[in-house]
Amino acid sequence: MQPSLSSQSSVMDWIGETISKMYSEIVSWRRDFHQYPEPGWCEYRTSAKIANLLESWGWKIFLGEEVTAREARMGVPSIEVLERCEERARLEGVSEVCIEKMKGGQTGVIAEWKTKREGPVFVFRFDIDSNELKENTSTDHIPVQIGFSSKHEDCMHACGHDGHTAMGLAVAKWISCNQNLISLKGTIRLIFQPAEEGCRGARAIVEKGWLDDADYFLSGHIGFRSFDLEEIVLNTTGFLATTKWDATFTGQAAHAGGEPEQGKNALLAASTAALNLHAISRHSQGASRVNVGKLIAGSGRNVIPSNAYMQIETRGETDEINQYASREVKRILEASAMMYGVNVRIEKVGEAGQAAGSLEFRELLADILKDVTGVTKLVPQTNLGASEDVTFMLKEVEKKGGKGLYILLGSPLRAMHHQSKFDFDENVLHKGAEAYIRTLIKVLGSRD
Repeated sequence: MQPSLSSQSSVMDWIGETISKMYSEIVSWRRDFHQYPEPGWCEYRTSAKIANLLESWGWKIFLGEEVTAREARMGVPSIEVLERCEERARLEGVSEVCIEKMKGGQTGVIAEWKTKREGPVFVFRFDIDSNELKENTSTDHIPVQIGFSSKHEDCMHACGHDGHTAMGLAVAKWISCNQNLISLKGTIRLIFQPAEEGCRGARAIVEKGWLDDADYFLSGHIGFRSFDLEEIVLNTTGFLATTKWDATFTGQAAHAGGEPEQGKNALLAASTAALNLHAISRHSQGASRVNVGKLIAGSGRNVIPSNAYMQIETRGETDEINQYASREVKRILEASAMMYGVNVRIEKVGEAGQAAGSLEFRELLADILKDVTGVTKLVPQTNLGASEDVTFMLKEVEKKGGKGLYILLGSPLRAMHHQSKFDFDENVLHKGAEAYIRTLIKVLGSRD
């Protein structure tokens, strides 16, 4: 039975059933994105598929320069990498028109649905990028068993963003299919964000102005600190402030046997830096993290290494602690370069801060999400203990007087996030889509 146009309560009763009818399609979207993972600023096929579906459902879409402030993007790959990814997208069926709009890594999609009544602006954010990680090929890995494992070498969805994207599309299609059966006010805006991994993409969307008028903001993550399919965490606190750094050391090559004194050893400078970065003092005011995640150096056994490249990150329990760690990182990098007479170029390629959700919004969610199909446990909040650039969006919404939250959608995991056998229970897709839609209907439901 379809709900009465005048009854919001009957609509709310009916939502779970409608999501169940869409479930197989939501799963198929997730599996498609899983097969074609694309890392940050390279999400050409992903963005094109999202945009094409949204447009076919009647949403107004924005692409390319309309989505992000070009100069505010961080950690954008080289032109050579971007061009290779653009060519791959062409071979996978993305139109030249779409690629031209996104050329140079201007990926991501914004979609809007304006109702016929004045009202609040409700913004949802779904991250769309993959990890740069080779997917496990063993037969006990579910994507291998069923046949939807990654087709892209050294890329996989190991953090659930394929599921986040599919839930965002579910929200969009549900609104499109049921627009004549519900009475809403205001504007719905969906942000399909590129480059969350490495905390590189959110700031560029914020600086483009997409959160300026947001009255409500909601985003979330599959699993992470919640592994029970019947659980939803209503608010996430304890975001670690973070900065991502790339350091390139440039020295002078020389024959290691014939004239070693003519060389300037970039490898030794980088190695010295790596050891001393991990010796940065802890801070008395809270937790901090420093990690050298990558170091590549040298060209051959008998050559004094003239180059070295490092990827580094800092994290802090507060913005101030992270800033302290970052200052120490720069000092150590520069001192190590000076010690060996080489040059170092330091580049900030990612960043995120802290944010706190709205307690008022949390109380509203507690009342709404208790009715989500299969949910038996609502956790008021939990400490993330990690970093997420959604904090840029949350802080912007709060600064303008809006209400925002970042929820966790519980799911059993077959391996933890960022591991090659990561996979989640696809039933979480039903739960997440239903949670988002119920919240939307409750907040924007017109009682005229």
